[in-house]
Amino acid sequence: MILVLTSDGDEHAERVVGTLAGADVTVFDPACFPAAATLEIGHPGDGSTVRALGHGGRRVDLDELTAIWYRRPGNPVAHPQAVAREHVEEECRVMVESLWDGLGCLKVPASRPVIDRAGRKAYQLEVARRLGFELPATLITNDPERFLDFYVQHEGRVITKPVHGNQLEADGERFGRFAAPVTPADLGHADALRLCPVIVQAYVPKRVEVRVTVVGGELFAAEIHSQVSNHTRYDWRHYDPGATPILAHDLPDEVSRRCLELVERLGLCYGAIDLILTPDGRHVFLEINPNGQFLWIEDATGLPISAAIGELLKSGVKR
Repeated sequence: MILVLTSDGDEHAERVVGTLAGADVTVFDPACFPAAATLEIGHPGDGSTVRALGHGGRRVDLDELTAIWYRRPGNPVAHPQAVAREHVEEECRVMVESLWDGLGCLKVPASRPVIDRAGRKAYQLEVARRLGFELPATLITNDPERFLDFYVQHEGRVITKPVHGNQLEADGERFGRFAAPVTPADLGHADALRLCPVIVQAYVPKRVEVRVTVVGGELFAAEIHSQVSNHTRYDWRHYDPGATPILAHDLPDEVSRRCLELVERLGLCYGAIDLILTPDGRHVFLEINPNGQFLWIEDATGLPISAAIGELLKSGVKR
């Protein structure tokens, strides 16, 4: 029995579930809890545990699960009639996370606390360094003087990106924060770094960018020709689909080995790794997303990532 935790309209989950013909699959969004679903954790006193999900007229015995895919679940949402909504939603969130964390089945990409830790960029860089990946010269700081020294050291050819999240909200507006070059005008605001740290990296020249998707022990690599478009020159996530070719990529054996080992060292069984292939043929590590998107790579290249995730879920092999 497989449980997929994700929000409505998740095309990635729909594609993978389509590969699971014949399997007992439940798709559930925790945002339905508690208004439209029930969850239960019971300890009868005889040494056993009873954990169950009630949703859509069905009761699911969660102790029968062989795999859970922690895909893109929403947070619990209090019933409209509930008072003290923030308190209710926090209580629900803690219960839900405790329930998933306590299950003994295979968790893809990992248990929630492991996903959270693996998603921290500073931690990723240290693990990647220990595995022998080449890294860009990097500084993570809130010290304006150190930032300016770094800028001068690399002759102004540096980029910045957030330490963790890239979705920001300010003055009632939401916007994305991606990797961006530091301009001379930015230097006049360097003192604002005292309020919040930032990742600063020396710009690494690119032949192409490489997305490596690891599923269990399988590896799927694609090259993104981001340099053909100004929109994607510094960060391919600015997407220019009509002008940015994406092709399958042959990784050197040593780089493949490091990618597989990185995912394992981080405690994951899935990960989307971003690398740069430099003009002189070096693969430089940027970061890994423990729950990164993959359909755009699959659709562009034909690499069977969805099928591999489906096979991993069906295997039910604990890590």
